[in-house]
Amino acid sequence: QVQLVESGGGLVQPGGSLRLSCAASGNIVSINTWGWYRQGPGKERELVADISSSGITNYPDAVRGRFFISKDSAKNTVYLQMNSLKPEDTAVYYCNLNARRFYFDNPNTYWGQGTQVTVSS
Repeated sequence: QVQLVESGGGLVQPGGSLRLSCAASGNIVSINTWGWYRQGPGKERELVADISSSGITNYPDAVRGRFFISKDSAKNTVYLQMNSLKPEDTAVYYCNLNARRFYFDNPNTYWGQGTQVTVSS
């Protein structure tokens, strides 16, 4: 089985920065995409950033220019650098991975357990 373990959440003041990490463990032979999603209070889960195997990144307008996704393929780890944080960024942030466990397998999507990010003064 594939497991994703997130870290780096916490409480930060508006304008501050946080860096989230997500490490994948288990048998993985190829990764299609990594992603970060978030779910704020009373809101639906939404995409924050994703990155393809070739390194192409994608951001919604709400975070573009403030959040930056990167990956370390050797460590099967993805990062989310969050700058200029706003109270509306408060949410549980989830790591997402689309990958193959075996070469002749179909890709599956895996989720982390989530990490709380609170932006408040």
